[in-house]
Amino acid sequence: MNLLRRHRDFRLLWAGETTSRFGTAVSGVAIPLVAISLLDATTFQVGLLTAFAWLPWLVIGLPVGAWVDRLPRRPIMLAAAAASFALIASVPLMSATGILTVHLLLAAVALTGVAAVLFQTAYTAYLPTLIAPADHAEGNAKLHGSASAAQIAGAGCGGLIIQLAGPVNGLLVDAATFLVALACLAAIHHREPPRTPARQAPARPTIAVEIVDGLRLVARDVWLRTLTIFGAVSNLALMGYQSIAVVFLVREVGLSAGTVGALIAASGSGGIAGAFAARRLMRRFGTARAILIAELGLPTFALLIPLSTVSPWFYLAGAFCIGVGVVAGNVVKATFYQAYCPPDLLGRLTATSSFVNYGTIPIGALLGGTLGELLGLTPALWITTAGIPLAGLVLFCSPIRRRRDLPERRQEVSPGPGSPSRSS
Repeated sequence: MNLLRRHRDFRLLWAGETTSRFGTAVSGVAIPLVAISLLDATTFQVGLLTAFAWLPWLVIGLPVGAWVDRLPRRPIMLAAAAASFALIASVPLMSATGILTVHLLLAAVALTGVAAVLFQTAYTAYLPTLIAPADHAEGNAKLHGSASAAQIAGAGCGGLIIQLAGPVNGLLVDAATFLVALACLAAIHHREPPRTPARQAPARPTIAVEIVDGLRLVARDVWLRTLTIFGAVSNLALMGYQSIAVVFLVREVGLSAGTVGALIAASGSGGIAGAFAARRLMRRFGTARAILIAELGLPTFALLIPLSTVSPWFYLAGAFCIGVGVVAGNVVKATFYQAYCPPDLLGRLTATSSFVNYGTIPIGALLGGTLGELLGLTPALWITTAGIPLAGLVLFCSPIRRRRDLPERRQEVSPGPGSPSRSS
């Protein structure tokens, strides 16, 4: 279990990713508060900030996946981390010179989203080349668990920094974490296996053909198709509530910036619990049943969140349970993808599933902002949080419900009515 702790390159990747997640969590609190407190943004404009952060997945997600499968992944990650540093650092600079506007903030957020598409796609495809297949479950659990811990610390520290120094200065922390991530990536010794030389391989298909191959891979495989559709529906609801959560806690519940950060940090501890629980759920119940528990059972507590106007403890309980379910489900899905998909297709699988999954995030953010503007924040939260457990019905109505375990190899065919309930 602890072998990866002695794996130098994995430790560097782990440290860099955890540090950047910490900074991103600080920005997650700081950017909406910059918009609210300094730029007097409307609820809809705050929703737009979240939408613009994820919109690049819809615009460039598919070609990036094919591109990542052609090139070494680590240089892409290095370039993306450097670009993220420059973009995040530009916001405090624009604020100091008095030129920051909502439109410039939206532009910085959107370009940072482009860098995130490049980094995340390359990172997902790079990890399986760094560690042995037997270590994938442990590696995913460690990365997801530490990411959740970093988000907790980042949200809490973000609230404190904002309370003491203002929201703009919180972004300087995020910029610094990208420098740390850059240093960690640069120090990794592992080099990816070289691609097959062109003279030994048939003519390479075009990017467009490879994009179509990735779409077909997901569309024709019942397991990949089901998980991708579920991710899209789930993210639509998740982002619908998350895009207005900070505004809701400040304007409806009446909490200070520091208290909001502390509350988000405390509720984020559900992600740590989910990372620890994932492997235990997989061993005890099987991977298919574990994902149903994580993605259908626990998210029903999301309906506590709109009751936060009665007591902030309801937000804490609801968001905690969402965190447990989302992170545990992500660990199961990441481990399944890495075992099930051939390495040469992993970049395209990541990009295709992310294109669909993350493509609904800007729509969800716009939906949350629009509902909050038209109906009010509390009714908008009732609608969006109800969608979180309802998304789990996609899994329940699929072949996953009849299995104990998800298949481990792509050679397995989709189960028919008479198929056994366990994977071989």
